[in-house]
Amino acid sequence: MSLPEYPKVPLPHLGRSQEPERKLRLLERVRRRLRTRGYSLRTEAAYVDWVRRFVIFHDRRHPAQMGEREIAAFLGYLAVERHVGSSTQNQALSAILFLYRHVLGQPVGYVAGVVRAKARRRMPVVLSEGEIRAVFAHLRGVSRLCATLLYGSGLRVGECLSLRVQDIDFARNEIVVRGGKGAKDRRVPLPMIVVPGLRRHLTRVRESFHRDLRAGVRGAALPGALGRSIPNADRDWSWQWVFPAARTYVESGTQVRRRRHLHDTALQRAFATAVRAAGLTKRATCHSLRHSFATHLLESGADIRTIQELLGHADVRTTMLYTHVVSHGGSRFRSPADQL
Repeated sequence: MSLPEYPKVPLPHLGRSQEPERKLRLLERVRRRLRTRGYSLRTEAAYVDWVRRFVIFHDRRHPAQMGEREIAAFLGYLAVERHVGSSTQNQALSAILFLYRHVLGQPVGYVAGVVRAKARRRMPVVLSEGEIRAVFAHLRGVSRLCATLLYGSGLRVGECLSLRVQDIDFARNEIVVRGGKGAKDRRVPLPMIVVPGLRRHLTRVRESFHRDLRAGVRGAALPGALGRSIPNADRDWSWQWVFPAARTYVESGTQVRRRRHLHDTALQRAFATAVRAAGLTKRATCHSLRHSFATHLLESGADIRTIQELLGHADVRTTMLYTHVVSHGGSRFRSPADQL
């Protein structure tokens, strides 16, 4: 659903490559401002979508013509009619505040009268070792490799699928996670069980990469301005995706044909199918493997600070959630009914 034309502004100059000024629509301006401020692509997609919903909710009025009252009405609608959680409502508010502060230049004060969504404390879904083995028995190929890394290294789905060849350190048995959540790098263990299969996989990927080059397909897109500072770096094997997608695409602007990394929905579908095939009744997702990684480490005696670093949590209170899974699990206590 497209938005109507809004008052347009000239495109700001971008350093050396000063492209000709052109007029931008509202969502394009939001995207440009998010990128210049270093937000991740996932945050960009979420914020742009919330701005679009906000405008459509108010009959496509321009946000410059609205204020705190309209913001409160939209947030209340999300809580009362859409029944969203508190984190979803907070994300929508952050996106709208970003729009007013950094795009429109109209800072918004305290938004009064907002119906707040209830914060629900949900325990993470943790799989037992037996359940993980049962699920893995129904995974094959790349899906099994990825699932093993999620459980064995505590990676997020996006972190796993965006790994580049140089991020795998077989000599030190480590994985370097670059630009994780919060734009932070960290090191996590490389599970020994995955090494033989991962080496064979990389051999096949390298052969496919060389076939791509001969067919005129360039390598993986490089982060930031690296492609300009290091010419032909995209043809270097070390910069290629560990888990490339099956299809190629044409890069907008340059018209260069490249190959993205595997999309997260492909792994999520494969994992959901394996969970059903294993007969599990838990609402397990790929992220449950990361929860299981943290919980099983804690049960084996790892300290909470170490787990915090491995998971890449900014606040130890986030990691402390797993102590409730371990300390208050039903398996730690005997039911009084069993004494009858």
